[in-house]
Amino acid sequence: MIVKSLSFENFRNLKNNTVYPCENVNVIYGENAQGKTNLLEAIWLFCGGHSFRSSKENEMIGFEKEFFKLKMEFFSEEREQNARILYYQNKKSIKINEVEKNSSAYLTEKFSCVVFSPEHLTLIKRGPQIRRRFIDAAVCQQKIRYASLLSKYQQILNQRNALLKDISRHRELLDVLSIWDDSLCAAGAEILRKRFDYIQQIREKAKEFHLGISFEKEALDMAYLPTCDAKEEDSTEQTREKLRSAMEKSREEDIRFGNTSVGPHRDDIDITINDLSCRRFASQGQQRSAVLSLKLAEAALLSERRGERPVILLDDVLSELDAKRQDFLLNKVCDYQVFVTCCEESSKEQLKNGKIFYVENGEIQ
Repeated sequence: MIVKSLSFENFRNLKNNTVYPCENVNVIYGENAQGKTNLLEAIWLFCGGHSFRSSKENEMIGFEKEFFKLKMEFFSEEREQNARILYYQNKKSIKINEVEKNSSAYLTEKFSCVVFSPEHLTLIKRGPQIRRRFIDAAVCQQKIRYASLLSKYQQILNQRNALLKDISRHRELLDVLSIWDDSLCAAGAEILRKRFDYIQQIREKAKEFHLGISFEKEALDMAYLPTCDAKEEDSTEQTREKLRSAMEKSREEDIRFGNTSVGPHRDDIDITINDLSCRRFASQGQQRSAVLSLKLAEAALLSERRGERPVILLDDVLSELDAKRQDFLLNKVCDYQVFVTCCEESSKEQLKNGKIFYVENGEIQ
């Protein structure tokens, strides 16, 4: 996929304009708070989701304006296409190839991106919930049914937790618990199998990317850490039985605290560099490199699934990386269209084949 042109009107602080990126690496540089990230955000919106900055849509309208409009011409599915997003009076309208659509979801079928922003560093720095969310979001792109499976699991989990609280006061309800255990283990086993499969896929690609970023000085690895004794090579049936066994062992504790302590909602992903915990021992630059490797691996898997390479958006990615790692990102990530934002003017001097945009007070040159 290639962005051929991007037009924006009343979008955040960006001055109304049309930019024409090149097909490989595009460096967007300038001081902080000038509008560099806004440009990446505009591209990301054409993936059909919400902003990666978690902001409200009406906050994307320029100051004292009533609407924002974005238009993108892009190459996908072996042909030139276009899409338009208009946000006005708290409503968003979508056009794809001049045809009005009733949902942003239609954009997902035509265009895809992978984005890295500084917030993604929480993938390593913070708790297991962030890492589970990363894996689940990635699996959802591959398996449409997976989102409904997660929703089903959460509903059953909520019901079981409510029952656990009631059992502490009414022990006669204990017999009902096994019914919810069966349902929870069945859905949980499916989730575990899909997570194991995705970890296996992304692990090898992330290791390869990280060797490139670190010039073969660091070995990245990752492993799924279930709260039961499930293994990567287990069948779904074996996983369900192990999940059930772990749940039975923790039953009294679960009743005492009124919460389910075993299952996919409590699992974690261990990320290491040279066999040491990335979270505990890696430097800021190493942590940034590890997340980048995971994001590039995500792009590679998405490329295999769709048969087209997604666009890669890298926001403030070069800070805290040494010159060699910066060179890898600017010049060695081949076959993808890449957009990189940075503050350092020196970074643009490293670019060997690409296009440079300068942003100042929302004006892109």
